[in-house]
Amino acid sequence: MNPGDSVTLNCEVKESSTGWRFSWYKTVPYRAGLPSLLDKSYSVEALSGYGTTEESYTLSPAGPTDTGGYVCRAGRGDPVYYTDYSEPQFLWSGDLPRASVKIVSPQEPLYTGDRVTLQCYIPEYTDWTYVWYKDKELLPIETSKTTTINLPNNAGQYQCQGKRTGRPQSSCISPNHPISVTALPTASVSVSPQGLLYSGETVTLQCDISDYTDWTYWWYRNELQSPCSASKTITSLSDQVSQYQCQGRRTDRPKSSQRSDYLNISVTVPGSSTSVLVGVVVGPVVAVVLLTIFLVLLCREKLTDPNEDSDYCEMKTVKITASSGPVDVTYAETDLKTMVIAQKMKESTSLLESESVYSPIKTQSLREMNTIS
Repeated sequence: MNPGDSVTLNCEVKESSTGWRFSWYKTVPYRAGLPSLLDKSYSVEALSGYGTTEESYTLSPAGPTDTGGYVCRAGRGDPVYYTDYSEPQFLWSGDLPRASVKIVSPQEPLYTGDRVTLQCYIPEYTDWTYVWYKDKELLPIETSKTTTINLPNNAGQYQCQGKRTGRPQSSCISPNHPISVTALPTASVSVSPQGLLYSGETVTLQCDISDYTDWTYWWYRNELQSPCSASKTITSLSDQVSQYQCQGRRTDRPKSSQRSDYLNISVTVPGSSTSVLVGVVVGPVVAVVLLTIFLVLLCREKLTDPNEDSDYCEMKTVKITASSGPVDVTYAETDLKTMVIAQKMKESTSLLESESVYSPIKTQSLREMNTIS
């Protein structure tokens, strides 16, 4: 008997008399106190009540739990007269054919872009119609022994089952077979020389791929495939400011690598030119600032001296044009009154000396004056 089959049991009484009612039982291991066969080899448990006039009993569908022995007996009259239990009839359930999913091609690991052929394998019988499932859902179009899927869109858990018109009418559903995608080898771009790149320098780019060695290299510049060499390294002028990527191609699986991340090539202004430019701009500015500070300090010293006449300081702002453009500069113009007064006094003294007339003075002694008198 196969699981799912319908089984009909018949019970007959040798005497041709009528009026019998039939009762059905299933055998169990012998236990005292339960109804048992005459030889006490088994006890029995009733499957029906007092009985039925039908001579047959049907198990539908029969399954693994229905395996075991079955007996019947008949009774009639009032009080009821029973026949002996029949000999046990044993039912054995065989396993359904087992199905399994296998990968026909290509061999694992599986990569993005692969076209994978799956086969439903059932060792018994050959007249199967096949049912396919993906992630527990029926694939209604697929009825053949093999099915083909494309990766990565159709990755998932696959199962199959066989159906037929004869017995057994079906196979077991196969266990899940996972179809998964392995990541493609990774690519990366490196540059030499490393560090700052200056205008006019020639740089070398190299494409490194994590697995395998038989790659043909594809280069991309600013998203467009570069017509340059398909080798592992290429050269470029640093003046060509660009974004570079690479990718590997090969004839065997995996047929390609992933594209690398972007590598940006940019030019750095030389450090010497930058220093000269900074010196030209900063030098005059520093000198003007220092001069302004000196004049302000001088002015403040004069203003704080109590012995000097009051002076005055005047701050003026002018524009000085440097190579980097006009620069506002503040300077102090100091006019000290005391210095002007001193200059004027010096000039007056010189004038008096130039206009003076000197006359000789004759002196006489006192004795000479008395004599004259």
